[in-house]
Amino acid sequence: MNGSIKRLTVLGSTGSIGTQTLEVVRENSESLKVTAISANRSVDLAEKQAREFAPLYVCMYDEAAASELKVRLADTDIRVVAGMDGLIEISSMEECDIVVTAIVGMIGIRPTIAAINAGKTIALANKETLVTAGHIIMPLAKEKGVQILPVDSEHSAIFQSLQGQAVDRIDEILLTASGGPFRGRKREELTDITVADALKHPNWSMGRKITVDSATLCNKGLEVIEAKWLFGVDIDRIHVLLQPQSIIHSGVQFTDGAVIAQLGVPDMKLPIQYALFYPDRRPMQGNRIDWKTLMRITFEEPDNETFKGLELAVRASRAGGTMPTVFNAANEKAVDLFLHEKIGFLQIYELIEGAMNDHKVVADPGVDEILRAEQETYDHVAGVLGE
Repeated sequence: MNGSIKRLTVLGSTGSIGTQTLEVVRENSESLKVTAISANRSVDLAEKQAREFAPLYVCMYDEAAASELKVRLADTDIRVVAGMDGLIEISSMEECDIVVTAIVGMIGIRPTIAAINAGKTIALANKETLVTAGHIIMPLAKEKGVQILPVDSEHSAIFQSLQGQAVDRIDEILLTASGGPFRGRKREELTDITVADALKHPNWSMGRKITVDSATLCNKGLEVIEAKWLFGVDIDRIHVLLQPQSIIHSGVQFTDGAVIAQLGVPDMKLPIQYALFYPDRRPMQGNRIDWKTLMRITFEEPDNETFKGLELAVRASRAGGTMPTVFNAANEKAVDLFLHEKIGFLQIYELIEGAMNDHKVVADPGVDEILRAEQETYDHVAGVLGE
């Protein structure tokens, strides 16, 4: 580390997690310094962030966006880079201690591997990295002595619950979910769901894609696969519970029957800040649980017959190899089609299941094979819809 200041590369700085990460930096400017950021095409916001935080580098994944930003930042000393090469460069640069992987999609895999090889601490908010390449990432991190600190609220809650505890004393991981906006509804009540309906999450403010994933329980399925890799626990020992108030963010039951869980109001800045300052716990402004008005905390089992995302993810994890990639890619494509009102809500499940049924698993895939399976899945979904 550079003295007491932690230097950050923020991959996906213009997205929901990225912008909240920069809020944490803004509130802790004496301890955190942004040395690189990346975005896809959001030139206006990337320029605004670059001028405020004065990083050494900005990477735009889109080449045209990079060219435009280079012109806009010509009056500064900020270097603009582009594409996958640019992402890898800013993830492994010497002037960085922590890489926040808030980038969306499987383009996060190669930069994460580069960061691990360069000995950087990983603040992980990119689900696809572990869902599709956990068998590569976790052994590599162990080999390089690199910490992977979870940023997702649920995985952060599990990580916090494990502090001071031995991993081999885990009996069961308790992974909580709000249940999304349609909790309690049956399949026949979901046939006419609109995009606006699906984006009305009861507790969290998130990006559009992850909000739909919450409604389908596909997000929780992805989190189950992530938890398996992060904590080295068999998937059968990960118990998903609906906790509609979103007060208990997840926990661990140990072999002696004790349960330790992390509670708090729904606020993504808490797990972000915890990862950036780990093992310290810094003061943070924001809402607190009002114990005087919190009358109850309730639990329910998920309805896997209606909301098939969780069940399909578990099936993909058990198949292993490239199947989790197929689940992730089919879901990604299906959600995009739903958000563009080209398919109905329930068709998301149909497209995922169809892609999984059509896929021949490649065991222990390398990165190229993972990315090939992703593209084949995109092509399969497009073919089903006649695109």
